[in-house]
Amino acid sequence: MTYRAPVADMLFTLRHVAGLDAVLATSPHAEIGPEDAAAILGEAGRVAEAVIAPLNRVGDRHGTTLADGAITTAPGWRAAYRTWIDGGWNGLSADPDHGGQGLPLLLNAPCTEMWNAGSLSFGLCPLLTAGGIEALAQHGSDELKAHYLGKLVSGEWTATMNLTEPQAGSDLAQLRSRAERMSDGSYRIVGAKIYITYGEHDLTDNIVHLVLARLKDAPAGTRGISLFLVPKVLPDGSRNDLRCSGIEHKLGIHGSPTCSMAFGDAGGAIGWLIGEENRGLACMFTMMNSARLNVGLQGVGIAERATQQALGYARDRRQGRAPGAAETSPIIAHADVQRMLLTMKACTQAARGICYLTAAALDAARGPEGQAAHDRASLLTPVAKAFSTDIANEVTSLGVQVHGGMGFVEETGAAQHMRDARILGIYEGTNGIQAIDLVSRKLPLNGGATVRAQIADLRRIAEGFLKDPDPAHGRIGARLRAGIESLDRATSFQLKALASNRPEAALAGATPYLRLFGLVQGGACLAQGARAASAALRSGDTDPAHGGRIALARFFADNLLTAAGGLEESVIAGGDFTDEAGLALAG
Repeated sequence: MTYRAPVADMLFTLRHVAGLDAVLATSPHAEIGPEDAAAILGEAGRVAEAVIAPLNRVGDRHGTTLADGAITTAPGWRAAYRTWIDGGWNGLSADPDHGGQGLPLLLNAPCTEMWNAGSLSFGLCPLLTAGGIEALAQHGSDELKAHYLGKLVSGEWTATMNLTEPQAGSDLAQLRSRAERMSDGSYRIVGAKIYITYGEHDLTDNIVHLVLARLKDAPAGTRGISLFLVPKVLPDGSRNDLRCSGIEHKLGIHGSPTCSMAFGDAGGAIGWLIGEENRGLACMFTMMNSARLNVGLQGVGIAERATQQALGYARDRRQGRAPGAAETSPIIAHADVQRMLLTMKACTQAARGICYLTAAALDAARGPEGQAAHDRASLLTPVAKAFSTDIANEVTSLGVQVHGGMGFVEETGAAQHMRDARILGIYEGTNGIQAIDLVSRKLPLNGGATVRAQIADLRRIAEGFLKDPDPAHGRIGARLRAGIESLDRATSFQLKALASNRPEAALAGATPYLRLFGLVQGGACLAQGARAASAALRSGDTDPAHGGRIALARFFADNLLTAAGGLEESVIAGGDFTDEAGLALAG
């Protein structure tokens, strides 16, 4: 089954959950209306369906090949990339001063989702370039911007992120790549990097590598890391002293080349400083934070595609007789299959809402809200990344289960979704690290005022249901309020543990806390959608999707949000395992 871009659901979520109309009404986007947004997403959906989605199985089967330092991508990859950049999609939200279209991140978010639903392996390349554009635009010198930004924004060149080394994964303090100052203002970079996505490929003539390295006299640890722009091809047209030394053979995303990179075999790759010496990690985090939201959107995209495929299979596959049926039934008629499909669809919609809210907060941070919106985006980013990618793993696994034995073989493609999704909780900061970031760095923002404001917003959503009850909504309001109270109590526990200098107590519950946050925030997104759908029905809109949105929100509230109380208990009372973990894990 191929992919169908869910443009109507995306537009509904953008407008009624993420506040698209308010974003478009603010300068410099006041001239863009909802009709324009619909046209943009409609065309993006066409490209995702017709150009990118057909490559998904091709990329998985063919993978990429490395010969004599050059990588050849799968058949059709180069033509599709050319079509994609010719449409201007790479610069959709980039600054017009550098050739971009300057549209809100909130409009780019569903496009990112669609590219990755079409093919996760294909969508990875522009994802890294987007982060490179942001890092260079915010921290690069005028000279570097003038030479590189325009070509990155257009997609003529691509960018990479070079952090990981064999001995330095999540712990960048162990980084060994080194940089040496030269008299002309450039630097010479020597070192080895691993897991570099699209570190070498045949889609473009040049690749702009952003590389973390350490100067000779740098302070120890992460305080002594600098960021450098190291192009594959130098401004004079000569080849830089860097190469792809190998490609990984992976569980999934076979169409995306994951490279080992060697810098400085012949004395040092030429690079230029981005930002200040020894402050490269701050610059790189600009790139990483952008990438983390986009990885969350990758999770939504692949979950959507797996859900669509499972629904299609369940409608066609006939096995057994449902209660009351006179003959063999489609498996979608069986209650347990319905439960799985509803879980897939509800979780995907919830994750979509969280990601779009995060993009809206990033847009708002550029306007009058400024720092408050930036802090809200900072709070939501680890939730968007980790919750959405956990959901991707769970949804794609359920997709295999719906297919039964046919899901376990490669013929249907359900297994590929599961294999591809598995990396999402690992790269761009593992989901455990996202939970640590949420609890130890984001909850204490402004003395806890940022998270308290978010919880207050959630309460207003729940109270709206309780003050204006609608029988069609069932227990949505009550379930949501109970979940919010669990989140509130768990948040108080975490903040108190941090304030009492008991970080181990807070960190032991970090992962269940992030899950709790994601469930409650995702439930609120679905609840907002249900209220908007009810209002549309009362106004005479007969779109059958509205009834489905209300039913989906009820399912989430009654079957998934009910886990909030247990997660609260895990956060507050479940951390004692650290005292005896060594004993329990011995042997």
